[in-house]
Amino acid sequence: MKKKTALIHGGISKDEATGAVSVPIYQVSTYGQDAVGKHRGYEYSRTGNPTRFALEELMKDLENGVAGFAFGSGMAAIHTVFSLLRSGDHIVVGNDVYGGTYRLLTKVLANVGIEATFVDTSDLNSVKDAITPNTKAIHIETPSNPLLQITDIEAISKIAKENGLMTIVDNTFATPYWQQPLDLGADIVVHSATKYLGGHSDVVAGVVVTNSEELAEQIAFYQNSIGGVLGPNDSWLLQRGIKTLGVRMEEHERNTREIVQFLSEHPNVKKVFYPGLENHPNHEIAKKQSSGFGGMLSFELKEGLDPEVFVSKLKWFTLAESLGAVESLVGIPSKMTHASIPREKRLESGISDELIRLSVGLEDIEDLIEDLHTALKF
Repeated sequence: MKKKTALIHGGISKDEATGAVSVPIYQVSTYGQDAVGKHRGYEYSRTGNPTRFALEELMKDLENGVAGFAFGSGMAAIHTVFSLLRSGDHIVVGNDVYGGTYRLLTKVLANVGIEATFVDTSDLNSVKDAITPNTKAIHIETPSNPLLQITDIEAISKIAKENGLMTIVDNTFATPYWQQPLDLGADIVVHSATKYLGGHSDVVAGVVVTNSEELAEQIAFYQNSIGGVLGPNDSWLLQRGIKTLGVRMEEHERNTREIVQFLSEHPNVKKVFYPGLENHPNHEIAKKQSSGFGGMLSFELKEGLDPEVFVSKLKWFTLAESLGAVESLVGIPSKMTHASIPREKRLESGISDELIRLSVGLEDIEDLIEDLHTALKF
């Protein structure tokens, strides 16, 4: 199947019992058993639910894995994956990483003895230098949040395998429509499915996919044991959103390319971060491992210009957390998504106070550019 066909017909796309072209919402907590220990595939909805399973099978197919898992949020998904680690273990993580991931590692998992070193994962030598005898995994975002850095998934996976480590890739920005990390050697893919996969700002969810039977068994155990699963209603919403992922991602990118060109030429913009730009330091790697550059971009205002004044003048870009929806969103990472990272750490990673992140939606491009043009008048 081609990608757009897989989005609609992958996994379990219909109800075999009735012929319904949409998997029903099984709003149920428990299931009757035919005899003690004899059930029809389901016994309790934390362990498994038909609606959630249909979504998990779809994500398994889209990411070319052996098993998929759906969670109540992206952070629940990441936390479950990190539960594969033990006290005393060490993980190498990208320094330009979502603030929630940074907070989980430094404020929660550090308390149980899991260590993390944050490095520029686009620099392979920095990754190699950060590996210690107790390192167990490398976690990367590519494109990263919020600087749109690109990490070579294939190269990182090779380094990981040479050292007996897991490679975990956050594929939220690219989505499986543009990029399949498992095909490039990664072991686990995670998504904040709240974003592009859902696409309509109406569901909070997380997804994990692996291509390892052994890891799948462990993740299934932790998913059931920890219990942060996605409910059937949200599983149905997410599966519905995924059906239009292809057409949405293509339109997101078309709008984004025009906005990138506009911002790149504006006198009040210091720098634009977008992997589709030929002057992006890892543009060629992005072209090699992804079939698209996506709908996310960040840019820095010229020094002295206040980003809060800029966002206050926007009409069609909504000031909000999150990204990847049909409506355009804007955020100031230093004060919003990455506020949990100390300022000195943010600055070291290149996240300046003047940095603005845009999630470009599906509105008419002329309206979006006019909105930016008005807000950039200081």
